[in-house]
Amino acid sequence: MKLKSIQKVVSQIQTSLFKNSNSISVGMLKSNFKGLGLQFKEHQVYQYGDDIRLIDWRLLAKTTHPYIKTFEEERNVEIIVAIDASKSMFSGYEGISKLQAAMEICCLLYLLTEKTGDSVEAYLYLDKIVQIPKASGHMGISQFITILERSGLVTPDGTLNLEYEHKNVLTEREIYISLMGHLRKKKEVILLSDFNEFIAHDELKKILYKSHLHCFQVVSPVDIAEKLPFCLYSSDQFNLKGGRLNQLNVKLEKEFDSGLGRKFKRLKVDSRYLEDFVKEMA
Repeated sequence: MKLKSIQKVVSQIQTSLFKNSNSISVGMLKSNFKGLGLQFKEHQVYQYGDDIRLIDWRLLAKTTHPYIKTFEEERNVEIIVAIDASKSMFSGYEGISKLQAAMEICCLLYLLTEKTGDSVEAYLYLDKIVQIPKASGHMGISQFITILERSGLVTPDGTLNLEYEHKNVLTEREIYISLMGHLRKKKEVILLSDFNEFIAHDELKKILYKSHLHCFQVVSPVDIAEKLPFCLYSSDQFNLKGGRLNQLNVKLEKEFDSGLGRKFKRLKVDSRYLEDFVKEMA
């Protein structure tokens, strides 16, 4: 599926799941990502049960009728989307890679933040850290795809370049320092990864309990298979011996589930992952 068709897909999802501005899509962002403060919205006639602390006493003195002040949350929240673009993220299911699923989720957030007055700043951890400046809406999606095309991750026709060659390998320390830089600034961070070769479990433990970190594990059927009745070929040193046929060892995956897995929300590329993402965030 072409990345440039994401807007159409997201539009269909919004139409089917989110009927109006008070829907779960906007509510999801407002409930999970808190604004900077409150600003006055309007006066409403006082009704029994309203908080008397909200009564506008000056207006009461002028009109002899009690009114209360209503407020709305001051938004402008900056959401950081950190996407693992290591080699394992290029695998997937029936033409949809884990990386593409993560990128589609990022595009969904661009559209949702336009409605809430927030913005998205994306970081892709490729063989280098690719930063996409904060934006929202369709302009954010266009900027996202344009920058990734310049990086060689997206082809000129808008598809994910599955033959992208990693010229370098980011160290786990580099990734950890980058993530901590965002978390220290108290920014809302959404982390999308399969956690196969992204960052060491010891480093993950140090950041998992941050309340403003939202972790999602993007998986394919191979990642969560109890048994693997097939073999995989690798031309490099990712999980397998270079250029040989072998079976993946699922022991590490089970250790992940028993240790850190409960801190993550799982998204399956062979399922309706965009809808699942919104439901998990609701």
